[in-house]
Amino acid sequence: MKSLPLNNTGFEYLQTGFREWLDILGYCESSVYSVPHYLRSFLHHLEGLGVNSVRDMQQKHIKSFYNHISQRPHIRHATGLSDSYIRMHMQAVEKFLEYLHHKGVQELPTTGVRLGAPQKKEPEVLTIEEVKMLFETTDKMPGGARSRVSTEAISARDKAMLTVYYSCGLRSNEGEQLSIDDINFDTRILHVRKGKNYKERFVPFNKTNAAYLQEYIYDYRPQMLATTSLPGRPGGAETALFISPTGEPTKGPSLRCRLQLLQQLTDDAVLQQKTVGLHTLRHSIATHLLQAGMSLEKIARFLGHSSLDSTQIYTHIVKRVNDNL
Repeated sequence: MKSLPLNNTGFEYLQTGFREWLDILGYCESSVYSVPHYLRSFLHHLEGLGVNSVRDMQQKHIKSFYNHISQRPHIRHATGLSDSYIRMHMQAVEKFLEYLHHKGVQELPTTGVRLGAPQKKEPEVLTIEEVKMLFETTDKMPGGARSRVSTEAISARDKAMLTVYYSCGLRSNEGEQLSIDDINFDTRILHVRKGKNYKERFVPFNKTNAAYLQEYIYDYRPQMLATTSLPGRPGGAETALFISPTGEPTKGPSLRCRLQLLQQLTDDAVLQQKTVGLHTLRHSIATHLLQAGMSLEKIARFLGHSSLDSTQIYTHIVKRVNDNL
């Protein structure tokens, strides 16, 4: 998608300007990275229709693009593109029209496409290979244009994030509220003090996970804390596990954006089309543990479920995954 050719220099400039506009508006890194690539697919389609200026763009051209991506086969499978993937393309077009209006382009068409509410379905899960891709991609990650810490520090935090949410299976808010005091490297136990319904639990982690967490906590987290220019430490930064490049505690939405940027940088078309959030990592580890033969009772304790009813969903996910093999 991001390698689609554009022969029109004007379209290239528009894509660049659109990306900068999203960044100025404060969109998260994953959106600033991925949305312009969705737009590139649209601009490439316009060129194929003989449209070389946005002033010549009509609603029929937008509908043509929608029909194209709706009917386009998946790169690796015989199925079509997912509804969420199609939705992201059309939302990029809508945002692009807003950008053009901001630039003073008059008489712009509407998309003419009504996107229905997304259907509820079983949780998305990643394969073990896809999780490995995420870990490997942390070493290729940019630190961000506004970052004042090293790329290595950001990459170390990314690995710690994957460790907490995948390897330890924490919920989004559980990881966000973690303190460095909650991690015991002698026993390799992570203490979740503020779980759902105020329940606490203890989660084990292995030597590899310990190495990722230690590298981040001891080698790079102090670097992030040192960047703050505020008098005193903002809201719990001294003890919060996840620290932003500005020395403040990092919230779940920011970590999710970082995860989604990792996803887009993997260069794996199948993984890029999945709807991925922090909870996806939790669903994935539970599925992988069940596939490896762990009992539902042990998985329920690992995840902090109050009853097996919540854990039972993973039997359906495993069946779905096996049926698709």
